[in-house]
Amino acid sequence: MTATVSFTIDSPLGPRTATAAYERKGAGEPLLLLHGIGHHLQAWHPVTDVLAADHDVIAVDLPGFGASEPLPAGVPYDLDTVAPALSALCAALGVERPHVAGNSLGGLLALEMGRSGLARSVTALSPAGFWSPAERRYAFTALRAMRAGARALPLPALERISRSAAGRAALTGAIYARPARRSPEAVVAETLALREATGFEGTLAAGGSVRFTHDVTGLPVTIAWGTRDRLLPRRQGVRAKHTIPGARLVRLPDCGHVPMNDDPALVARVILDTARAGAATGITTTAATTTAAAAG
Repeated sequence: MTATVSFTIDSPLGPRTATAAYERKGAGEPLLLLHGIGHHLQAWHPVTDVLAADHDVIAVDLPGFGASEPLPAGVPYDLDTVAPALSALCAALGVERPHVAGNSLGGLLALEMGRSGLARSVTALSPAGFWSPAERRYAFTALRAMRAGARALPLPALERISRSAAGRAALTGAIYARPARRSPEAVVAETLALREATGFEGTLAAGGSVRFTHDVTGLPVTIAWGTRDRLLPRRQGVRAKHTIPGARLVRLPDCGHVPMNDDPALVARVILDTARAGAATGITTTAATTTAAAAG
């Protein structure tokens, strides 16, 4: 069941209060799940039960998406604001330095959390930020077209189109390799999430100049890319590997940009393997805190 949590974030305007929606299940080391732009936490539903067998799984709606409130007026949707905000959200839930898995925008945020010492391990599925200027323009144009289509469809028409496999492909084929596997209800819900995302434009504006150019060291990092990703071509995964040489680069056969639905078993295994590698390092929260304090 979806719940909400309020927490304080640091911003260029000073401390502000944000409220986010989340779902939590399972037990074990904490695992934070972050969706992509225009999506919602339900994107993770195909894998959450498997992950929850080993982890305290927290799937969140990013600020301005799904059921989460937008960021306070004037607060930018950039990495310097949102990544620490997610850590503050976890702290409000009694969690420090979780494993983090993210898709697309969520993958970029996961990597930033890893770089900033806010994650135990990182699994990034088709993360944003490794594009060329032309690839970024293409992705942003495609995203804007998807949002325009979602906003133009009246709800009765959307429900009618989603009942057929061809209709589901038309609505979500840009992000799934197997859109017919989505249920009509799921397609309607994610199309409405895209339509109503208050953080969409702010996130695109903040992402216009973003390229992830930092190494991420001291923790396990996996970068996984679907072979049928139509939004962010898989060659960007090679760039990501060059940027983060210690990362494991994994191929997701026959998966699209949002691979959790295309191959739930494979995606769950990739995330669990990365988290186990993080646990195997023996870095506890206390030790990580002590190390950070000593470095400061």
